[in-house]
Amino acid sequence: MEPSTRTQASFQLAAKRLSAEPLAFVPKFSSLSKGETFLDTARTLASMAPDIVVVRSRESGASHVLAREIPTAQIVNAGDGISEHPTQALLDAFTIRERLGRIAGVRVTIIGDLLHSRVFRSNARLLTMLGAEVRCCGPPTLVPPGLDRLGVRSLLHIAEALEGAEAVMVLRIQHERMHASYIPTEREYYREFGVTSERLALTDSAIVLHPGPLNRGVEISSEVADGPQSVILDQVRNGVAVRMAVLAEIARSSPRSHKTDG
Repeated sequence: MEPSTRTQASFQLAAKRLSAEPLAFVPKFSSLSKGETFLDTARTLASMAPDIVVVRSRESGASHVLAREIPTAQIVNAGDGISEHPTQALLDAFTIRERLGRIAGVRVTIIGDLLHSRVFRSNARLLTMLGAEVRCCGPPTLVPPGLDRLGVRSLLHIAEALEGAEAVMVLRIQHERMHASYIPTEREYYREFGVTSERLALTDSAIVLHPGPLNRGVEISSEVADGPQSVILDQVRNGVAVRMAVLAEIARSSPRSHKTDG
């Protein structure tokens, strides 16, 4: 229900590697483009009795609607509006542990558009749950209220946020979710909050993560994105393995699999 490269491709590849038969649903080639409502589409899909439905939507709550309308299928949230992106958080945590050997006690700094980022929300919850020390930084207009409830420390200045960090997660400006002007210009944003080699030197040799897509010269420099501390392509690679694990576990716990086994 929303354009995607990494998430869609990795879920499809994960399903194929598990010998499943994925069927891609492309909204612009579906009856949604002819005026059909999302609810009617959900009920149509339900009548086909799918085993697992992976849903990604620009509207928050779509995965919950599908869970209600297709009770016989397992629903996987692959990105839900600005609310959650659980499998991205799982692969990010996996990548941090793979590179640093632990998550508990790791100092993680998240920089960027926090207000519109489901990746931020899911990572903040998961990483703090696993014992990481999570800090964040961004323009005041792009920092949501109530971060203390997530166990996240919000800092105003990027230098302070980066100091001593072991992992830096960079998030892009999500213009497609904005209905107002939140930053003066992209050039101004890069000057104040862009992650450059000079700023990365403030960290404790931190690894650099980015969920993609990258906007080079806006939130991150090419030197950092392509540099030795970048684990961005590791995230993409790990995404397939993590999503294979998610699909396999869901398939094992499915009521239909128990009926088949019995």
